[in-house]
Amino acid sequence: MASPFSGVLQLTDLDDFIGPSQDCIKPVKVEKKTGKGAAKIRIEDDGSYFQINQDGASQKLEKAKITLNDCLACSGCVTSAETILITQQSHEELYKILAQNKTKDLSLYKLVVVSVSPQSRASLAAKFNLNIQETAQKLTAFFKQLGVHHVFDTSFSRNFSLLESQREFIRRYKRQKEEKKTLPMLASACPGWICYAEKTHGSFIIPYISVTKSPQQAMGSLVKSHFAQEKKLKPDQIYHVTVMPCYDKKLEASRPDFFSEEYETRDVDCVITTGEVLRMLEQEGISLSDVNLCPLDTQFSSVAEDKPLGHEGGGSGGYLEHIYKYAAQELFGIHVNEIKYKPLKNKDFQEVTLEKDGEVLLQFALAYGFRNIQNLVQKLKRGRCTYHYVEVMACPSGCLNGGGQIRAEGEDGKDLLHRVEQLYSTVRSVSPERDDRVKELYEQWLGGRDGARVEEALHTQYHAVEKINSGLNIKW
Repeated sequence: MASPFSGVLQLTDLDDFIGPSQDCIKPVKVEKKTGKGAAKIRIEDDGSYFQINQDGASQKLEKAKITLNDCLACSGCVTSAETILITQQSHEELYKILAQNKTKDLSLYKLVVVSVSPQSRASLAAKFNLNIQETAQKLTAFFKQLGVHHVFDTSFSRNFSLLESQREFIRRYKRQKEEKKTLPMLASACPGWICYAEKTHGSFIIPYISVTKSPQQAMGSLVKSHFAQEKKLKPDQIYHVTVMPCYDKKLEASRPDFFSEEYETRDVDCVITTGEVLRMLEQEGISLSDVNLCPLDTQFSSVAEDKPLGHEGGGSGGYLEHIYKYAAQELFGIHVNEIKYKPLKNKDFQEVTLEKDGEVLLQFALAYGFRNIQNLVQKLKRGRCTYHYVEVMACPSGCLNGGGQIRAEGEDGKDLLHRVEQLYSTVRSVSPERDDRVKELYEQWLGGRDGARVEEALHTQYHAVEKINSGLNIKW
């Protein structure tokens, strides 16, 4: 069975595969005792550890569990065995919180918010032969029947991610002559790519990576700050769940950068995948098709006349298209209506070029999947990368094909992905610049586009992970 993580982190594509029976654990600490000989460690077939003392007596050692934070501090990438870790963030955890809310202990009560990604919505629509509007309304009804208080849409928070990415690119473009490693700007919305970059290429690649938060984490900031203030709640009194197309988003949510020390809470408390939503439906014994329609929450959702709205530029967020059009107008006064992609080695590696009088003004690319990402990094290292911006995604075909999406076997899998892509494209696109509620939130929540809170709420930093000598070290 293939790993649920992205292509960059799937170790069947690399050379550090750890079988599911070999649990990934921290090294066992054994206290040293005075004597002529050292204690020995015996590992049984079931993975249990025994310390063999000098007198021949054995003592079973407790197996140390690794957490998601430990994983992010490791020098290797995510292994198939680390699927054990995601039990920290699963639909079962959501059920626990909903059950906790039904008790009489008000000190444990939390306001539960679920933010749904448009990619997950499209996958569920394809599975149940529904349109996007029906899926959104039925999904909202399903969660609220379980006890969820609000259901939002990360297409809304993507507005902030796109707008901040546009402005960041302009700043980088204007600084490129004075500072090295400002361009190409590399997209940062994919946590599988980020995990690979931090652990494998570290300080070399990090300066190129965009510091704009992904839609998931932008929504996390919005829910745990502005929304919490509106509800007169502390951030830790809200339990924020996101529904995402990939397991890598669980790693993103667990980053220390997105944890509040003051309130001891994360911006996103729990990430569940599209497939986990399907399991919840099965656990409840119902089909999404049979759920009644429910009006959509509009506060932090992109909705018009109860119909979900989206963005141009494909199923991974449209970063390339939005930044390209904005930069063409802002830097060169050229209005671009339609973008023409030039496929290179494959459909997951394409480029777009803006020319005027035979001069190349802008050259953008999208690179999806591990092989294309690896080629991109090699070009950078050799000084042969001519791109100004690259939309990087770990999964082949991008987020609509994420490891957490609903799967079908064989040829049916291709047909299902095609239906997901078609359904995703049926949503009416809107420009983030034209969303009045986004403009209002910039003023009310952040103090303006250049407000002091913009940096904290919508930007982050990435960190090189120090290599350690280990039998699990990866050969890249």
